[in-house]
Amino acid sequence: MAPGGKHLLKMAILINMGDTSGKFREAGREQESFFAPFGKRLLVRMAEAIPRWIHSDHLTLLGFVSMFFAGLCYWLARWNKYMLLAVIFWLAANWLGDSLDGTLARNRQRPRYGFYVDHITDAFGTFFLVSGMGLSGYMSPTVAVVLLVSYFMLSIQAYLAAYALGTFQLSYWKFSPTELRFLLVAGNIALLFQPTGNLFGYRFPLFDVGGVVGIAAMWAMVIVSSIRNTAALTGQSACRLCDGG
Repeated sequence: MAPGGKHLLKMAILINMGDTSGKFREAGREQESFFAPFGKRLLVRMAEAIPRWIHSDHLTLLGFVSMFFAGLCYWLARWNKYMLLAVIFWLAANWLGDSLDGTLARNRQRPRYGFYVDHITDAFGTFFLVSGMGLSGYMSPTVAVVLLVSYFMLSIQAYLAAYALGTFQLSYWKFSPTELRFLLVAGNIALLFQPTGNLFGYRFPLFDVGGVVGIAAMWAMVIVSSIRNTAALTGQSACRLCDGG
């Protein structure tokens, strides 16, 4: 790697672009979802009650394995619709592991490690989940691929904002992964009774409706957040120039 590339890599690890001391500064967390007030208090209490021998790695593994099996059960639901109920179980297990691992890592003073491991496993887990949905017959493969790309674009936007602005956005328009899990649970129950939709005589997998809505919403979030963050950075740059002058 070129010297300039090594310097950029080091700067990315620091998260806050204004800190060149080599000391890690955790990005502020922006969480304003519907369940955030209740969920935050619950997670802190649960993290404090967890035995010391249980590490954040155990919970991260639980969250990752749960997403893998949720995707697998979606695929198996192609032949047995009651596997959709198994998906609900694995989504609940994923909430437990995914929500607690970061909280536990921060409480035990491992913010840098927790940030990276938590979100890289989330990326792989989401890949397995959405792939399973695309192979289930309840969502078109094309919709699943576009949905996955949209998710990764939104994630990239969030990680860049965490580095450039020092704020990591966990929710958009009152929705976070917790609310999305509830929507998936409701969708799975609906699929048990009505697996397809009908529009002007054209039948389509029911999850295509939620997938298209999700795609449109995520791209709107990416565009709005990108414009807002660019404006904020432009303002910061202008202030620095004024101060320097």
